[in-house]
Amino acid sequence: MSREKVVNTYDWHDQEVVGAGLPDKRLARRLRCLLDQMSASPGQPVPAACGDWAATKAAYRFFDNPRVTEHGVLAGHFAATAARVAASEGPILILQDTTEFIYNRAQPGMIGFTKTINGGRYKAGRPNVRTLCGMLMHSSLALNLSGTPIGLTAAKFWTRKKFKGSWALRRHVNPTRVPIETKESYRWLENLRQSMALLGEPERYIHVGDRESDIYELFCLAEDLGTNFLVRVQANRLADTPATTAKNTAHRVFAQLSATPWAGHHHVLIGRDEAAVVKVKFASIRTLPPVGKQKRYASRLLTYIHALETDPPAGRPPIDWRLVTNLPVADFAAAVEKLGWYALRWKIETFHKVMKSGCRAEETRLETSDRLAKFLALIAVVSWRIFFLTMTARNKPDATPSSVFTAAEINVLDQIDASRHTPRLRDRSLAAYLLQIAMLGGTSSATTIRHPETWSYGVD
Repeated sequence: MSREKVVNTYDWHDQEVVGAGLPDKRLARRLRCLLDQMSASPGQPVPAACGDWAATKAAYRFFDNPRVTEHGVLAGHFAATAARVAASEGPILILQDTTEFIYNRAQPGMIGFTKTINGGRYKAGRPNVRTLCGMLMHSSLALNLSGTPIGLTAAKFWTRKKFKGSWALRRHVNPTRVPIETKESYRWLENLRQSMALLGEPERYIHVGDRESDIYELFCLAEDLGTNFLVRVQANRLADTPATTAKNTAHRVFAQLSATPWAGHHHVLIGRDEAAVVKVKFASIRTLPPVGKQKRYASRLLTYIHALETDPPAGRPPIDWRLVTNLPVADFAAAVEKLGWYALRWKIETFHKVMKSGCRAEETRLETSDRLAKFLALIAVVSWRIFFLTMTARNKPDATPSSVFTAAEINVLDQIDASRHTPRLRDRSLAAYLLQIAMLGGTSSATTIRHPETWSYGVD
């Protein structure tokens, strides 16, 4: 029996719950019920999604149960993701990123804090520095090369009970000399390790991150685990000094990359309408660890790729990417391929946007960090499902609706369409059925599905 037939023999909710790490079957049934309720009413408050007071109280008891953890809520989804990855072909991108969920509470200490911001100035001229109440989530999202999200492979939720900004800490300690295990950035390594323990076949995956993931320990861990990475460069690291350079001269990666000739030009799309031309170069450079950690970590031969827009228009910054990877880049075509892979990193930004805007995760009224973490874990599964349906319909609009919907769901949509004076289902394609769902929620959702986004280069 094929993998697709197995998937379609029972509801998608069951697939995401069957491996849940909850201590008894009653909690697993409640999780299944909550997943059904929240996915049927995305963006609605918990009482509205549950429908009556008895179901609402049961939901609140679930979130308040000390035997329930966010990892237990997500364990079934992780297992389902691993099965979907195993059924997929080709390389898989593991996108990592962090997002913040901000809340307004009378007792913010019960949740914790994320950061301080400058809220302007009081009338007397004193700065209005505000500490934001909220939680942070670090996600790892598996994605195939067509841009379809396969599912989460790791997630970490945390909050800062007593916030101390990184800039304040830098006044007292050099961050490059602090062990990575004691820093908040260790989450990048934890998610990488958790993803590889879940999926296996480490050589198949490419871990993609923005400039915040430019961590030398991450490079070392990826190579130790036998997996690959593709990261936006932030630090101008030390490099092995070429033979032509005078001794005792500090040589940097950017200097060696600048001395490399451009390999060619590449045309890219920005959004739906704008085109740009970038010139591309690449070079293999033996990179040294930070000075304070050179006894612990060895040097690594890494490949750097630089893409720079040749004639940027006025009004926006030019495309200027420096990427680093341990993948082989033998020619110009391979370098352009890696640029295309990194452009897909924006999909995880979209996933977090679905959580915040589509599912309104920041509007819940739960009062403690423990309850919020469980709620956010549940909403993450609902958000993945919405994102998965949207991208599947965009990539395979002519597929049969049974490829993602159950027979009961298709039957309900057929009945809704048959009750209209003018039926709208003119063909039985996946895109047509998904459009019907979007139109049930309003014209703005329908417009989003009708006009697919074009993957493109960001200019952040």
